[in-house]
Amino acid sequence: MSKKNYDKTPLSFQDQVSLLKQRDLVVDSEPKAIDYLQEISYYRLSAYFLPYQKTKDKFNPNTNFKQIIETYSFDRELRLLVFDCIERIEVAIRTQMVYGMAMHYNDSHWQDNQNLFITPYYNKIGNLVDPYSDFQSIISKAKTARTPEVFIKHYMDHYNKPSNPPSWMCLELLTMGELSHLYRGLKNNSDKKRIANFFDVHPTVFVSWLHTLTYVRNICAHHSRLWNRDLAIEPEKLLKPVGNWVSKPFENNKRMFYFICVLKYLITRANPGNSLKDKLQNLFKKYPTVPIQYIGIPSDGKGSALDWENEPIWK
Repeated sequence: MSKKNYDKTPLSFQDQVSLLKQRDLVVDSEPKAIDYLQEISYYRLSAYFLPYQKTKDKFNPNTNFKQIIETYSFDRELRLLVFDCIERIEVAIRTQMVYGMAMHYNDSHWQDNQNLFITPYYNKIGNLVDPYSDFQSIISKAKTARTPEVFIKHYMDHYNKPSNPPSWMCLELLTMGELSHLYRGLKNNSDKKRIANFFDVHPTVFVSWLHTLTYVRNICAHHSRLWNRDLAIEPEKLLKPVGNWVSKPFENNKRMFYFICVLKYLITRANPGNSLKDKLQNLFKKYPTVPIQYIGIPSDGKGSALDWENEPIWK
């Protein structure tokens, strides 16, 4: 494909509103529209335009600027909901890793036993994969930080052996991505299975889900869009669920709603009394004009979303 020079010039906020109106977007209040554009930016908001356009740069008849803002607000609140759920699941995963390994090996410092981790290797793009050394490096940096975590400082001030703090302290240093990396790096499949069993998932599926959890968490942390997004890192399909799951129409694992069902499956194991369904219902009711099919809830062929609330996982 031949390339060309980028020749678009910056537009004032007023000119941005004028451009939207030229493209058939209904703008009831130009001052309010300018306020939103000043806060959000045209470029960020433009990510929500496409589903409201059948022709490039032309909005569907009667599409209102207010509807675009409601879609943006819906996505923002969905992102906060998903981020909160991932945080709770992340804490549970960390707990199960610490507990499962420490209790099985009767070793508070199992993370310092190199024999429990895979042999380092180079991946397809030539990067060294060495989970044990990576974790040891994180611990070392935490110990020598100018302002170390309180629990790390307390250990260093009061104990000289072992040189590293216990696993339940060290794993608190890990991000979701680092936690995922550490789990993948466990050498014994029995260790992976022991941890995954708490969540009623096969270790292979759990590895995939941890990867997607990290990916979506990063999307949320960078305030990026969840609505109308295909997942670049798809969660592996759950073919042998323990208990309730979803029916075939809801098995599109490229879309966000499948991932939300993954969250529901995991958080139900960690916190059976969770209110994820109630929060989703309230969000959908708050923004009735936002088409929820764009998060991956399938439609009936006539434009109406299928009844997700009565899927087995949500009952």
